[in-house]
Amino acid sequence: MEHLLLLQKAFEERTIEEALDYTVHLVGGKLKCSTSFGQEDQVLTDMIVRHALPVTFFTLDTGRLFNETYETMEKTVARYKTAIEVFFPQAETVQQMVNTHGVNLFYESVENRQLCCHIRKVEPLGRALKDAAVWITGLRAAQTDLRKNIPVVEWMSEKNLYKINPLLNWSYDEVVQYLEKFMVPYNSLHDQGFISIGCAPCTRAIGAGEDPRSGRWWWETTQKECGLHVVK
Repeated sequence: MEHLLLLQKAFEERTIEEALDYTVHLVGGKLKCSTSFGQEDQVLTDMIVRHALPVTFFTLDTGRLFNETYETMEKTVARYKTAIEVFFPQAETVQQMVNTHGVNLFYESVENRQLCCHIRKVEPLGRALKDAAVWITGLRAAQTDLRKNIPVVEWMSEKNLYKINPLLNWSYDEVVQYLEKFMVPYNSLHDQGFISIGCAPCTRAIGAGEDPRSGRWWWETTQKECGLHVVK
């Protein structure tokens, strides 16, 4: 908490790479970057590895991902020669949920979908971040109305860490331009109209003019968040 203002100032005045390097030296603790292998996450991976920053990568495997996502993970590991730690949901908890509510429970109600997200994503995230001092994410303000007012750097008291969203103010075009400039591997589903990619049963391609998150949980009319990023 004592470094919050310094970190916020660093990301206002420096390049992302410089600000992340400053974070490493200021905080001194373990920096972790979460990736679901989406376009923004791939940009951050390239930046971090390109500048040899001491950041640990992790991903959450829900057990319901697209095969193209696994292919992107393999390409990323091969390209950057970096380890990506994989966290899975607790098998017994998933088993109990499916036996009680069915394998596709999330289509039946918002409550069921949130339960599934919590078991497959939120609980594993807690384990992934338990020893982290900084959590780096690929969130962008333009992704949803709910993300417009989040800060680039925030202190998460419930997790006892700093959460940093370096690409928060980037446009989608800037993300794509970076991927093209540095020939960064990306999920082939993006070329098929999938902008925001999550679990296979809960993600569809979107059409021209649709909100980027409209392909996630498209049968719902409520906020399109899974619980990983609590937006106040």
